[in-house]
Amino acid sequence: MNPHTLDHEAKPHIGNVLHLRYEFVVLLLLILMAPSQAARAQQTGAATGTDLAPLTAEQVVRNLVQMNLRRAQALQAYQGTRTYRVEYHGFPGARSAEMVVNVKYLPPGTKEFTVQSATGSTLIIDKVFKKLLQAEQEALDANNQRRSALSEENYRFTLIGYESGPTGLMYVLDVEPRTKDKFLYCGRIWVDARDFAVVRIEAEPAKNPSFWTKKSEIVQAYKKVGDFWLPAYNHTVTAIRLGGHAELTINYKDYEITDATRVSSLSTQESAPRVETARARE
Repeated sequence: MNPHTLDHEAKPHIGNVLHLRYEFVVLLLLILMAPSQAARAQQTGAATGTDLAPLTAEQVVRNLVQMNLRRAQALQAYQGTRTYRVEYHGFPGARSAEMVVNVKYLPPGTKEFTVQSATGSTLIIDKVFKKLLQAEQEALDANNQRRSALSEENYRFTLIGYESGPTGLMYVLDVEPRTKDKFLYCGRIWVDARDFAVVRIEAEPAKNPSFWTKKSEIVQAYKKVGDFWLPAYNHTVTAIRLGGHAELTINYKDYEITDATRVSSLSTQESAPRVETARARE
């Protein structure tokens, strides 16, 4: 079958599958795009000492929440470019699409999207890409931010250990949602030990968004742009119960911070406990 030709009966089926994909993408955006979260921006500014004593999970999360709030208040405006790609393989055939979008974030919490190009399946463009942009606007809602916040109100955190990365030491924590809410996820996060900014997320939704999806996996990475951390890459794969899978990638580039105020740093005492205190817990 020509992958770009659908008969009268098949078209509703693939439309429903792609709509389910959109439902999960909305979840992804509500989790990762809210301005109070790491995904909006994470500005550097933690302990200035070269030797960081180990923290407990509670201390890491407390510092992360505090710095997220300060960063959200500091970032006033930015712009960048994103490339969205979807590959769908399943009934009744393969489909794909790509869309390039320029994004401007402006105070007091609005985003402007300009589509530079869109190629491939019009069904994916209309049912996934354009809905993605709509969902990102909805993610700015204060109630959605509260429900999806990476905080102790919504999650239980377990410190797994420490890893070294290109930017330095990272705390590794497992996150477990306190409720099976569609706005939450379960998985693992990597937190920069100096900036207290999320560097990487590997997760799946706390609640399956639909009967038609079997499993969904998210990987989100961040990069440092000047004094800020911003989304760099997203890869999300969803297995479809009818067979096949849908794969979304988002690549972020050409960032420019156009307006930002200075963010206050955590004190050394807040960001790193005394060495003797840390040793007593070992």
